[in-house]
Amino acid sequence: MTRLLLGVTLERICKAVLLLCLLHFVIIMILYFDVYAQHLDFFSRFNARNASRAHPFSNSSRPNGTVPSYGPVGAEAPSPSAKPSTNQSATEKPLQPCQETPPGLVGRLLIEFSSPMSMERVQRENPDVRQGGKYTPPDCLPRQKVAILIPFRHREHHLKYWLHYLHPILRRQKVAYGIYIINQFGDDTFNRAKLLNVGFLEALKDDEEYDCFIFSDVDLIPMDDRNLYRCYEQPRHFAVGMDKFGFRLPYAGYFGGVSGLSKSQFLKINGFPNEYWGWGGEDDDIFNRISLNGMKVSRPDIRIGRYRMIKHERDKHNEPNPQRFTKIQNTKMTMKRDGISSLQYRLVEISRQPMYTNITVEIGRPPPRLARG
Repeated sequence: MTRLLLGVTLERICKAVLLLCLLHFVIIMILYFDVYAQHLDFFSRFNARNASRAHPFSNSSRPNGTVPSYGPVGAEAPSPSAKPSTNQSATEKPLQPCQETPPGLVGRLLIEFSSPMSMERVQRENPDVRQGGKYTPPDCLPRQKVAILIPFRHREHHLKYWLHYLHPILRRQKVAYGIYIINQFGDDTFNRAKLLNVGFLEALKDDEEYDCFIFSDVDLIPMDDRNLYRCYEQPRHFAVGMDKFGFRLPYAGYFGGVSGLSKSQFLKINGFPNEYWGWGGEDDDIFNRISLNGMKVSRPDIRIGRYRMIKHERDKHNEPNPQRFTKIQNTKMTMKRDGISSLQYRLVEISRQPMYTNITVEIGRPPPRLARG
């Protein structure tokens, strides 16, 4: 009897264990199929997102909206103005104007010239810059189109540092810009202002949409990216405090180093003078032109408008102009006949490099009396 009861008990226990195993198996299968269904749903949504990215009318990685055709071979691609069909939804949002104060600025910068610099390094650091040294912000609509003009001769070492620092600064400032090196051909006396006049005309030939012009020496680097390279209601003087002047404005009428004028402001003063051969005087003449035409010079805060200068010896054939003081006193009489309206030069070569556009020009030589000293 005892053995019979023991056998019945063991049978019941085995049945219970078997039932529990079956129940466990059912629960495992339910959980498995539930997770499997979730994976299927995830991948279907992932593939749908990928398909929408590849769709011609929802592509945000191509600023001009130009994509390869996905229709039959030989079929015409839709024109930019063509509207999507009813089963296509346009998800790309139009670009908004760039903010007045760009959000990515970092403020005070550490500027040093001891590290070796090469053009290859500059190019690696700025992959978004297009051939010819041009850039347009991809995520907003810039408020101006800026041509940056640099008078130049035999300063390749300085140019590498200038490009190394300025390209990232300008990109953070959300500037649509092009960089033009105006290279004086030959070894005659240097003429900074005349080269800048040439740069103004040649930049407009390259792109007539430029409405702002920044004129910069190649040896001056801004120490704060809040010093925004754009044009203002009044002509702008950016280089308020250079290290060689103890980070102070040397005198109230100083307009040298780095300055900016809109296209209309530049034409209003008849551009820059062409008759300042050698070092000095042309920036004071420009300041006089601005004042005589009823405009005022605007400047950034002295704490923001700081610059470091790359130290160097004075260039050959750029000795101080002995006639500069006399010429400055006569700006009112000379500015209408001497300027962009009287500019003469010979274009030698235009070369579009990866980080800048080089414009080599022959601008003549000073009058014989100046050559004789």
